[in-house]
Order: sequence, then structure tokens, then C-alpha cells
Amino acid sequence: MATFVLVHGHNMSTETWNKLTVGDPIHTEDGHLGGRYWDGTVSALKAHKYRAFAPTLKDEHRSNLTDHIEQICTLIDENDLKDVILVGHSYGGMVITGVAARIHERIRRLVYVDAALPDPGQSLFDLIAACGFDPTSFARLGTAPPFLEKLQYDPRTIESLPKTFILCTKSKFSSLISAGVARKRITPGGKDWTYVEMPASHMPMADMPSEFYRVMLDSAKE
Repeated sequence: MATFVLVHGHNMSTETWNKLTVGDPIHTEDGHLGGRYWDGTVSALKAHKYRAFAPTLKDEHRSNLTDHIEQICTLIDENDLKDVILVGHSYGGMVITGVAARIHERIRRLVYVDAALPDPGQSLFDLIAACGFDPTSFARLGTAPPFLEKLQYDPRTIESLPKTFILCTKSKFSSLISAGVARKRITPGGKDWTYVEMPASHMPMADMPSEFYRVMLDSAKE
């Protein structure tokens, strides 16, 4: 049975999450969620007998993209995970692309949740700029090292992996990273891509949790 590894994006504040969620509010000591915004997803997956890991990435102001990729690779290696469904949300798309390029033999499927789809040599900020937007206009991102580091990888290592892209149509990023780049990339991909649209915010696990969980479960059946 497949194992899910869920990679979060920017370390969201609990205040932002609590404005979006249809569930109970979350409060943490530092006011940030890290991997906790996957809590409901992990519970839903485990209820269907799937293993699921949702680590909190290392501090984005003291780490870079390479550190985050290595963190996820280490988690997969130390737990001897195989047949992995690797899920990346937002910036997490950068991370899962890098992870899959390194250890593609352990990956079953890549799932991009309103996420970055980088070309080799691109950073998250490069992707935003390529869509005609000023990366610094997104105040919550800041200029933390992970968002500035360019991802170097061989696209041939992941081209045969099945992939799912979830576009959140109410997301403020839908015309930027998601629709602006993903549709161009997915269309030529043909059979290797499954494309799903959800009328959700950038955080579908917050405002459309039940529907989002179904998409996650479906990804394990494909």
C-alpha cells in the first residue's frame, strides 16, 4: 500500500489558517503551523489504512531549498519508504520535484497542490517573475533563502512518474504559479498527468477538506 509524504509550503501563520478553515481553529506557541496544516489530511489517510508523514520543514530563514530536499529524502530513507505518493503544496512543489529527481525509484506519484512546477535552473521567485509578477509583492513570502535558490535537476528523471495537479480556482495564485505555468506544462504531458480543479482557496485542506481528502485518496488508486 502506498505511503504519503506531505510537504507544506511557506510556514503559514495560525491567524491566516484560522480565517480560512471550516474546522476548529489551531493555536501554536510560535503562531505558525509548519506541517500541522496537514493534520486533517493525515487523519483521513490513516483512517483508510495509509501511512502518512507530514514533517515541518526546517526554518525557512535558516535553511535553503537544498536543505528541505535533503530533509525529505532523509525521512524517506530512514523510514525505508517505497511506493511513495509525494504531495507538495505551494512552495512544496519545488521540494517534491527535487526529491523525486534524486530518488525517483521510491516515488509512485507526485501530487502538486496549487504548487510550483519549476523548470531546471528556476527558483520560486523566478517562476513568479516568469508569470509577469513582482515576487517581492507577495509580502508573506519575504526573501527567505528557499524561495531564492534555483533548483537544478535532470527533468528526464521524473518525466515518466505519474503526476496530479490540483488547481484551486479561488486561490490568489491561480493566475500565477498555478494556471500560468501548470496548464502549459500539463497539456503536453498527456497520460502522465491528472488535472483537477477545486473551487477552493490556496488552502483546500482548510476550506474544502472533505473534497480535498477524496482527491488525495483517489491519487492512491490511480
